[in-house]
Amino acid sequence: MTRSRPRVRRRTVTAVLLALVLLAAGAVWSNALGAKDKLREVASRIELLVDPPPDRPIAATVLVTPRPGEAADDEDTSDASPEPSAVATAPASTAPGEDPADPTPTAKPTPARVSVDVNLFKHPENHFISEQFDHTWCAVAGTQMVLNMWGKAPLTVAFQKQLASGIGQWESRRDSHNGGWGPSAMVAALAAYGVPGYEVRAYESRWDALFDAAKAIEKTHAPVLLLAWRGAHTWVMTGFRADADPLQFDDARISGAYINDPWFPLISSIWGPSDPPGSFVDRPGMRVNYLPWKRPEGSYPDRDGLFIAVVPTKANR
Repeated sequence: MTRSRPRVRRRTVTAVLLALVLLAAGAVWSNALGAKDKLREVASRIELLVDPPPDRPIAATVLVTPRPGEAADDEDTSDASPEPSAVATAPASTAPGEDPADPTPTAKPTPARVSVDVNLFKHPENHFISEQFDHTWCAVAGTQMVLNMWGKAPLTVAFQKQLASGIGQWESRRDSHNGGWGPSAMVAALAAYGVPGYEVRAYESRWDALFDAAKAIEKTHAPVLLLAWRGAHTWVMTGFRADADPLQFDDARISGAYINDPWFPLISSIWGPSDPPGSFVDRPGMRVNYLPWKRPEGSYPDRDGLFIAVVPTKANR
């Protein structure tokens, strides 16, 4: 996750950073050969050496048991959802020697298998804010949007700055080796502002993750946070489409999700242009953007190679 930490007011850090700035001033002014970006990275590493994030405990990541068949489905190339069809209920047969006039329990009808299109908001742009300040606050903006959807925070730049400044209460090296915002910090921040019950979950399959997220949205009427771009970015999932209701059918096939992307309206040199609030990201789009966790700063044993989401467990009423 990208860093967003309170500034460390220590003379050592200030002196070292000042020396770096003076040595690289000419190159930084023009950003020659990416010198400005490299200097920022060096400064960040020095800050970590001088003021490392605390190694405080965090809630364990919940590993969700895979559904049968979903691991193979995760690699499929077909993006056309099966046509929805009603499932007929066959009449109960009469056993030999049994009087058909005898009263027998009435079997419950099987629910019809029909496609569903669920979104928490008709006007998602009213529940959106971009990440601010050097465009590194995706987790902050994502958390802010979730708080707003629960009626706990305004969608203002001032509140986003306030929320970001509180990271010192929630950060842990176990959550983000770089310090700053990881998925557990988002859970802690949500609870601190009056939205408890979110938990970090990990999945072996992308479609298991989206299936579980879809069920959570239906059950709680609350959004899900997806850790996109191998864990480097945060999306807010507010709805989904599927060939059947996930609450009724364990084999429902999720065809995509409605997303509020805090990166909008920016363009990433790696991931391309961002989508407007409430955009539907289909299966190909999910394959490109929602990838297994893999961070360059080191190993995360309970996340590496898995799809990560921050999921609500309590209803938003």
